[in-house]
Amino acid sequence: MEFKDYYQILGVDKAASIPDIKKAYRKLARKYHPDISKEPDAALRMQEINEAKTVLTDPEKRAAYDQLGERYHAGQDFRPPPDWDAGFEYSGGGFEEFDLGEFSDFFANLFGHGGQTRSRAHHAYQMRGGDRHARIFVDLSDAFHGATRSVTLHVPQTDAQGYVSLQEHNLKVRIPKGIKEGQHIRLAGQGHHGIGGGEPGDLYLEVHFTPSPDYRVEGKDVFATLRVAPWEAALGAAIDVPTPSGQVHLKIPKGSQGGRKLRLKGRGIPGAEPGDLYFVLEVVLPPANTDKARQLYEAMARDMPFNPRQTR
Repeated sequence: MEFKDYYQILGVDKAASIPDIKKAYRKLARKYHPDISKEPDAALRMQEINEAKTVLTDPEKRAAYDQLGERYHAGQDFRPPPDWDAGFEYSGGGFEEFDLGEFSDFFANLFGHGGQTRSRAHHAYQMRGGDRHARIFVDLSDAFHGATRSVTLHVPQTDAQGYVSLQEHNLKVRIPKGIKEGQHIRLAGQGHHGIGGGEPGDLYLEVHFTPSPDYRVEGKDVFATLRVAPWEAALGAAIDVPTPSGQVHLKIPKGSQGGRKLRLKGRGIPGAEPGDLYFVLEVVLPPANTDKARQLYEAMARDMPFNPRQTR
């Protein structure tokens, strides 16, 4: 999948106002609309033009897209990072619904089927202020111990001329012990102001864990790779290993193979029904980079006939 430069598609500057973007869209739509255009690629061009307008005329989508675009250029091979829109506040109460058949894979990966841009629907006569949403990333250790974190969110604002700018929204957020990936933290009264004196809406923070080289999370369960020496796997061993909740003394059963899972019940994400912690064994061979090491390997090859390709 290739990265799409929506500014380039519409032929506008990255600082263009919303009225300028709409003007550029109308000009291109008159040229490429399939009902009137004789251009051979009119349908594809119209799809790209529609996508560009959809993103660049929505201050919230545009702000997140602009931050993403700082790292990519048109035509570059692209896969959206999982945190591409983290820290941006969005209006509404859920994911937008698009007829994704009308849009490219690029658009669908960012904004459809669980993409992170939220709906901007408002009700003109609603007294209570609308809710807002944002994604935040926290360390896995916060779910084990709880924490209070400073969070800075970005709120897109549009001025009277149609130019978009970002304002910072600084918060102190309590991360409750036992929170799971995808859960929401509700901050009452931190959403849109109410209409006609109505109470304000709420801000919902969708929690995700910062990617870790040491741990992988599935629901309430946590997985880690444990590297062991061949003799520890073959003969068994008792070793001290770190976990998100502290050091544990772990027994490696003799005759273990790479890929074996050792389960520590209740050592996963805390809660009324805590998850489990799994160590997945990876047998690591010492290098044969000295005469002594080579002699030991040669002795094993001679005295321990073994063909791993015939092992079941």
